[in-house]
Amino acid sequence: MAATNFSSPWLLRRALQAFSFSPPLCVSNKLYFHGVLRPFPIHNPLRHSGLCHLAQAIKEDTDVLLKGVADKSTVEEVKNILQMARRAESRREVLHTDFLTPPVLKESMLVLEKLTDIKAVAQGGYPQAERCRISVGHSEVLRSDPDIITALSITGSFGFQPCSHGDFLGAILGTGIARDKLGDIILQGEKGAQILIVPELADFIISTMDKVGNVSVTCSKIPLLALEYEPPRTKSFRTVEASLRVDALASAGFKISRSKLVNLISNGDVRVNWTTVTKNGTTLKTGDVVSVSGHGRLKIGEINTTRKGKFAVELIRYL
Repeated sequence: MAATNFSSPWLLRRALQAFSFSPPLCVSNKLYFHGVLRPFPIHNPLRHSGLCHLAQAIKEDTDVLLKGVADKSTVEEVKNILQMARRAESRREVLHTDFLTPPVLKESMLVLEKLTDIKAVAQGGYPQAERCRISVGHSEVLRSDPDIITALSITGSFGFQPCSHGDFLGAILGTGIARDKLGDIILQGEKGAQILIVPELADFIISTMDKVGNVSVTCSKIPLLALEYEPPRTKSFRTVEASLRVDALASAGFKISRSKLVNLISNGDVRVNWTTVTKNGTTLKTGDVVSVSGHGRLKIGEINTTRKGKFAVELIRYL
């Protein structure tokens, strides 16, 4: 869970400056009547109000904020969340996203922290959640964490027919719900799994989902405090490398050859902070998480420089 109060005074200055101008007529003199475009005289009482300049200032501010988005594949989604935040602020209400992927969540929170008088809360149902929902609103309105996530327990006889994360995901999506309505899936071995979902679809899943793979299941609501999750198990070790390139550190961390790692990068199977990397020379830093399809995840720990100018790097492997 994360909550942040944000401030950025320059947009307000831009808005106030906008009202000091006398813009040209900003309203079209054409209207549509039954699908036909016809000229129609319109008196514009806001001609000298500066509203056109205000809209332009807001657009330019949005463009500036989006230029700071590091993961360009998330720009459109971040833009939509930014627009939602501004609606929430202007209407003095609280609005919520669906469940977001880690890259979109990260970039959105970085952008939202630059807005004036807006508070944002990210929730995934439990502290280690990867997929989270963001709630946004004016800081005077959003005073507590909204109740926007429901937990379900999926139980069945999984002792002789264990099911994977993909099996549970496929069964849930097979009911017809969209992926962004579903949060994390917490596997529980023989007991089944616990899932996080938007509240409005909880009863639907309970009534329609009866199987995962070949195992008959029952679904029931549980409190968020009843979620049974464990901190991820990890193994730490150190390596000394000539560079901090992703191909060097990931090769050492996953115990695979550098040439094989390069091929995995070329095939789009390597991600840094949940974003696919395409260049072998991508430089890593402390805190970065490297994921390799079929091999798991690795976190970059402390980095020190040796006397010979190389890098002693702590690698934290998720088991």
